[in-house]
Amino acid sequence: MTFLAIDVGNTRLKWAIYDAPHTRATILAQGAEFLENIEKLSEGPWAKLATPDHMLGCIVAGDAVKRRVEEQMELWDISPQWVVSSEAEAGLVNGYDHPARLGADRWVAMIGAHRLMLNQGPPRPMVVVMVGTAVTVEAIDASGKFLGGLILPGHGIMLRALEAGTAGLHVPTGDVREFPTNTSDALTSGGTFAIAGAVERMVQHLQVHCGVKPLCVMTGGAGWKMAPSMSVRFELVDNLIFDGLLVLAETRFAA
Repeated sequence: MTFLAIDVGNTRLKWAIYDAPHTRATILAQGAEFLENIEKLSEGPWAKLATPDHMLGCIVAGDAVKRRVEEQMELWDISPQWVVSSEAEAGLVNGYDHPARLGADRWVAMIGAHRLMLNQGPPRPMVVVMVGTAVTVEAIDASGKFLGGLILPGHGIMLRALEAGTAGLHVPTGDVREFPTNTSDALTSGGTFAIAGAVERMVQHLQVHCGVKPLCVMTGGAGWKMAPSMSVRFELVDNLIFDGLLVLAETRFAA
């Protein structure tokens, strides 16, 4: 009973085929495409794949992109299913003012992180960080309630905004320095420490709120860039959204 997981972000579509819809599944094939190349999937990497038994996806790129993805899936006899954030699922309670308006990627990543935490030991509060085109920093208490989160620009958006709004600045290829002495390093360091500061502040808030030091989990394509600049301990996890999709698939599809 194979399972297709799809994560459509702001920049890329990532996909993976698993041998079963559960968290112990083995990955059979995977890939990624930039959004401008979605139309290559059905005649490219998906062309030789057997029809999956189930599909579940997470998308933040909008309805137009979703339609393009579903058109590529017409080579299979399968009904696409997409995650919509709900009031509660898979042990998490959604504390957003309007639960359905919470980004599906944020919800799915938190579900994956929550299962990871439970597999490690007793329940504890946690901060879940996704570092990509945008950065999100989520707080979950030990009972599994999502308390709220932060959204801030990723590195690329910060640098492009500065380039567009400030005379004489150009997108740099600088390094992160404690005391930058050139503009490229100053811009790169500023963006990196802004993200690190947001994570550190959320860890502080959650520790005060819960009275326990939280677990911090980080994921996303640019997560590895943050590792040397973080002052709080954290666990770097690849493909946390896929982990969350597997948790949901286990609930929805597994016999």
